[in-house]
Amino acid sequence: MTKSGAYARGAWIAAAAVLVLLGTILPAFCAGSGMTIKGSTTVLPIAQVAAEEFMNKNPGISISVQGGGSGVGIASLLDGTTDIADASRKIKDTEVQKARSKGVEPFENIIAMDGIAVVVHPSNPIHRLTRDQIRAVYTGRISDWTELGGRGSRIVVISRDTSSGTFEAFEELALSKDKVRPDAMTTASNQATAQIVAQTPGAIGYIGFGYVSPKVKAVEVDGVPCTRANILKGAYTLSRPLFMYTNGSPSGSVKKFIDFVLSPEGQKLVGEEGFVGLK
Repeated sequence: MTKSGAYARGAWIAAAAVLVLLGTILPAFCAGSGMTIKGSTTVLPIAQVAAEEFMNKNPGISISVQGGGSGVGIASLLDGTTDIADASRKIKDTEVQKARSKGVEPFENIIAMDGIAVVVHPSNPIHRLTRDQIRAVYTGRISDWTELGGRGSRIVVISRDTSSGTFEAFEELALSKDKVRPDAMTTASNQATAQIVAQTPGAIGYIGFGYVSPKVKAVEVDGVPCTRANILKGAYTLSRPLFMYTNGSPSGSVKKFIDFVLSPEGQKLVGEEGFVGLK
């Protein structure tokens, strides 16, 4: 082989090595620039607006935001298919144990407060209910509005699917873990519940505070209205924190995003979405 041929061959090998190296590095680099958030439909509006604003400020970072429910988000964190799991309820002990068996250490980040509003159709004359009455309705002991001082009609009970963090929080806070009546209609989101209640004069449902609108009426619970002030000070009994779970203490882009959500600017977005900021 001539000297020039050997030189050309060496240059070709070096170039090929660079291409292989780039083929290894670039995908890893690109993967590091993306982030996935999955979970609670309650936390979803916060995650969406925060992600949009965060990406505007950090054009090199892309964020995919999906709903599905708190259980879906936590399961995805355990499976390594999401960076952040949105949840409207605290992670269960069984989920923590399963996570640790997979080498995942769930880390709790509280990003806002929420109230679970009990809602009826705006034409319903009922303005307040006790937790005992709500429990009686949802467990089937009360089936007609006349039993609560309302107009004579069957109560159409709307609940959430069991993968919902809103369902689990409501079950604990309002029902004391009693089982929901088997004939209750179930929905997959806060929005769906609000829509059905808005269209059904005899309906009752429960939704995150951020989903309350003039199309439904939030009743007082134990004499306390579901307001930002009452949620923040703990006077409204159906209140709960909202979470973003990560695998271990957040770092890198994930930490940067959660820090943004917790910043005054991020907490302002929380309030604009109808939830209660921590600051």
